Amino acid sequence: HHDIQKVAFTGSGEIGRIIMQAAAKSNLKRVTLELGGKSPLVIFEDVDVDQAVSIAHNAVFPNAGQTCCAGTRTYVHEKIYDEFVKKSVALAKARKLGNPFDATVEQGPQIDEEMMNKVLGYVDIGVKQGANLACGGKRFGNEGYFIEPTIFTEVTENMRIAQEEIFGPVMSVLKFSSLEEVIDRANDVEYGLAAGVLTNDINKATKFANNINAGSVWINCYTAVMPQTPFGGYKQSGIGREMGAAGLEGYLETKTITLKLN
Repeated sequence: HHDIQKVAFTGSGEIGRIIMQAAAKSNLKRVTLELGGKSPLVIFEDVDVDQAVSIAHNAVFPNAGQTCCAGTRTYVHEKIYDEFVKKSVALAKARKLGNPFDATVEQGPQIDEEMMNKVLGYVDIGVKQGANLACGGKRFGNEGYFIEPTIFTEVTENMRIAQEEIFGPVMSVLKFSSLEEVIDRANDVEYGLAAGVLTNDINKATKFANNINAGSVWINCYTAVMPQTPFGGYKQSGIGREMGAAGLEGYLETKTITLKLN
């Protein structure tokens, strides 16, 4: 519509491209896109493992994994990898699924049957490509579109579950040994919406934050989104920002007025 000068969209990269094409074919309206993510959460060996397990769990599974900035690529230092996996699996198995209007329930259904089947399809892909299904991976119950909290271990970057946005309750746990290595690996995806790092070493944390290609980086926390902090992505995670002063820029025009003085 030629009377509309700006469109803000949150959703998939596929639909974002369609919106950009439509904007170009109409009146070159501005477009702000907040698209998909495949966000890394990096956990170093100097952390409290129980606390790290809780943060990582809550970076993936809320809203049944249907969160654009979910930290679904969980990088864990080799020294604590086995302990982390054991405790994460136990926590995932204890997660209560059911009616989300029940205050005791922790996880509701996927948005529809199509998305449920898509997520289960990614579980099959992960198994076929050699990842270890540590827990979950199946439909929960016979009514509604519920999926068990799922954790894959022995995941590598060449697997589709480590590269593509699943948008469901699926955690991929990857092992790493050094800061430099994990920065390169964490950046090796087409997305760049968010990232997190858990460590007691401020130098490691700031080096990671400065070198990761992501619009939001959380240190010793995750999904700490506030109205005053700009939110948006690098690469194919979108264009522009929402919230904060930067979020207003896409709605404003700059005008230059020059007055000649005699």
